[in-house]
Amino acid sequence: MQAIEITNKEQLELAFDIRKEVFVKEQGVAEEVEIDEYDQLDGRTSHVLVYYENKPAGTGRVRIDEETKTAKLQRICVRAAYRKYGIGKAIMDRLEQLAKRDGATNAKLHGQTDAEGFYVRLGYRTASDVFMEEGIPHVLMVKEL
Repeated sequence: MQAIEITNKEQLELAFDIRKEVFVKEQGVAEEVEIDEYDQLDGRTSHVLVYYENKPAGTGRVRIDEETKTAKLQRICVRAAYRKYGIGKAIMDRLEQLAKRDGATNAKLHGQTDAEGFYVRLGYRTASDVFMEEGIPHVLMVKEL
């Protein structure tokens, strides 16, 4: 397994393919909502791609609020065929490394309630009641880095 920071358009397109497969096809999120203004290689957002047996299996992104030094982890997903191989943890570890590198002291994310236990095992704590995003129940989760 290899977790890399995305540095070129080809890698970013592989990440988009994974996100479209998981969020758009599997979960019903509108494609025009899924890909947004932070999906650029312009330095505002760091993107991660995880390969499993040399195949793109998972992705995520992180951006830093410079004022609060808070990392916002987003778009974390793993293709269905690759779940249960530790890829989600590899994505999170790499995103947190990049966040620390870029000066973040804490992290937050909107976790789907189905994945809340996963994030708790990685040291996150639930910091909100359940709320809906794109028709999917979520909670705010936070962690000191």
